[in-house]
Amino acid sequence: MPEEIQELHEQASEGAHHPSLAPVTVTMAMLAVLVAAASLLGHRAHTEQLLLQTKATDQWAYYQAKDIRRHTYELFLDETSVFALQNSEQIERLKQKYEKEVERYRDEQKDIEAEAQKAQDEMKVEQRRANRFDLGEGMLEASLVICSITLLTRKRLFWRLGLAFGLVGLAIAAAGLMVR
Repeated sequence: MPEEIQELHEQASEGAHHPSLAPVTVTMAMLAVLVAAASLLGHRAHTEQLLLQTKATDQWAYYQAKDIRRHTYELFLDETSVFALQNSEQIERLKQKYEKEVERYRDEQKDIEAEAQKAQDEMKVEQRRANRFDLGEGMLEASLVICSITLLTRKRLFWRLGLAFGLVGLAIAAAGLMVR
């Protein structure tokens, strides 16, 4: 970033010697600010995406742990059905207890699954948002480079082309704010 600021300063000095290039240097300064903003928004979206991915992964691990526990209780219930045990009243109470546990785990798993799915859906939204910011940033950077060619060639065609790329990049980055 310090190199870019130094380069912009040099280009602004060049623009001072050639007043006809002043709009180009002002455009480049504005594009540099837009590149920084799109970059910042992209980094934040990627960070949020990673946090949501971690949350979804944690929820799925929690779901799996509950599933293992439920299967263990189901296996225990199956075993009590197979073996003849002496105190059938006590065994019946034990079976009822573990049947309730199995149902409780089934219900909890539904909630955990819904939470994991919600985190995955939110992560996908953040991913789409980050992709828009990244593409917008790339277009804005390209527009900045194309505009700088104007300072070397003194041909305003490059400035107009850079403006077009900049507007497209700005629109794409702004679309990232609209992703829901």
